[in-house]
Amino acid sequence: MPTLSEVARHAGVTPATVSNVLRNRGRVGETTRQRVLDAVAALGYRPHLAARALAEGRAPTLALMVSSIANPFYPEFALAVERAARTSGHFVIICNTNEDPLSGRAYLDQIAGTLSEGVLVTNANLDFADLHKTEARGTPVVLCMWERPSEPPGLPCVAVDFRLAGKLAAEHLLELGHRRIGAIVGSKASGIHATRYEGFVDALRAAGVPKNRVRHGLDTIHGGYLAARALLEADPQLSAIFVTNDLPALGAMHAAADLGLRVPHDLSVIGITDIQLARESRPALTTVAVPTVEVAGLAVELLRELIETSYGQAGRAVGDVRAHVPMRISSEPKLVVRASTAAPPLALMWP
Repeated sequence: MPTLSEVARHAGVTPATVSNVLRNRGRVGETTRQRVLDAVAALGYRPHLAARALAEGRAPTLALMVSSIANPFYPEFALAVERAARTSGHFVIICNTNEDPLSGRAYLDQIAGTLSEGVLVTNANLDFADLHKTEARGTPVVLCMWERPSEPPGLPCVAVDFRLAGKLAAEHLLELGHRRIGAIVGSKASGIHATRYEGFVDALRAAGVPKNRVRHGLDTIHGGYLAARALLEADPQLSAIFVTNDLPALGAMHAAADLGLRVPHDLSVIGITDIQLARESRPALTTVAVPTVEVAGLAVELLRELIETSYGQAGRAVGDVRAHVPMRISSEPKLVVRASTAAPPLALMWP
């Protein structure tokens, strides 16, 4: 296998120039760049990533921590991250914690700073103390999809206004005429979906509509199914269900079908996120879409900036370099009306 030095000799340049061309760094003239690329093609050169990491003291990869790769949101988000990362020559390592903090800690200890030069964290059930330790060791950490823009987490993050998402969902149901609205929260009462439910309650309160029944459960289709059955069996007069995520919202529609209810004629269902399954379900799910691709791009961009800053300050941890903890805020969530919501039956309309 040809080496980087052989490519440099073939192109008549230094090994550093070849490295700059392959990493898309530094100032290299177009003629020289093309000569290097021609040499790479002629010799069939392929960079040795592990050797590069050892030589440069940095890895060409980013780690993406996810809580469950079985949740279809995370593959969609990972794809967007991978596309954004490739623009700077980075690869992405997917670290699936299975919602286990010990697994997450093991990934941070074994991958951060060695196999990856930065870490992106979604809702991976990780201890903030472990993330701060990772940062203190000189490996930048960026939280993706932080749900409370008004409450900075003390770590670099990209925030999405999920409280607004819950509010938009409630306002949509209220505008259709629903008043008996149940809620399914795909986390514990104090969990990550609490903000979404708070936005929902805000809209009901502003409209003078009392809170109806709520169930907390797992952020899965089955979790939504069980929660919806419990809601509907406890209150058959519910005309709509708000769900804090699309997966349990799909489960709620399955439960309605098993109970002989037609969506949306007998029961309206609305979720949050807008995963691919929401578009492909029948009926297609009305939801509040969050800017997944935009968030992925912002998160990768912020992480790259922190990586460059940290390596530009030899021997200093990222936390020492930053004058403040940065937060990027995405564009606002948007209501996407599909076939799972409609006006309630006349018998269930009441002031």
